[in-house]
Amino acid sequence: MYDLFLKGGILMYPIAFCSIVALGVFLERLWSLRKRKVIPQEFLMEIVDMVAKGKIREAITYCKRSDASIAHIAYAGIENYGKKRELIKERMEEVGKREVANLERYINVIGTIAGVAPLLGLLGTVSGMIKSFNVISLQGVADPGSLAGGISEALITTAAGLVVAIPAFVMYRYLRNKVDSLVVEMEEISVRMVELLKGEER
Repeated sequence: MYDLFLKGGILMYPIAFCSIVALGVFLERLWSLRKRKVIPQEFLMEIVDMVAKGKIREAITYCKRSDASIAHIAYAGIENYGKKRELIKERMEEVGKREVANLERYINVIGTIAGVAPLLGLLGTVSGMIKSFNVISLQGVADPGSLAGGISEALITTAAGLVVAIPAFVMYRYLRNKVDSLVVEMEEISVRMVELLKGEER
C-alpha cells in the first residue's frame, strides 16, 4: 500500500491530508451533533414543568447550567417571560440563528474536500501524462516500461482523489441532513415555548 502511495507522486500527500481532515471533522461533528447534547429530552421536560409552574428564576438558572443549544434558545425566551409573543419569538430566533451557525460549523470543510479531492486527482493525472509524453519525446515508444511511471502516477492519483471525494460527499450530506433535522425540531420546540411564555406587554 505504501509503495502504491509513493508511485502516485507528490500530489498523494495533499490527497491524504484531505482524507484525514475530512474524517476528523466528521467524527467531531458526529460527537457534537448528538441529539442528547443539542436537544436533551430531560432538559425539555424540566424546563417546561418549571415554566408551567411559574418558576421563572429557577428556569433561568437551569438554562444557564446547560450547554445544550436548546437551552440557550429557551433562556432567550424565558428572560422575556410575560412579554408579547412577537418580542419573545424575535429574541429566540436571534439566538437560534447563532446556534444553527454553531451546529453547521466545519461542515462546509468536508463539502470543500469532496470538491477539491477529485481535482487534485485530476491534477495528478495531468502530471503523470506529462511525464509519459516527456519520455516518449526523448526515447520514443520502443520501451513501454519507461512509460509505466507516468501512467501509473496518473491512474493512482485519479483513483485516490475519487476514493477521498466519494466518502467525503456522503459524510457532508449526512451531516447536513442531521443539522436540518435538529433545526426543524428546535423550531417546533421554540414555537411551543413561545406559547407558554407569551403574555400581555408590560
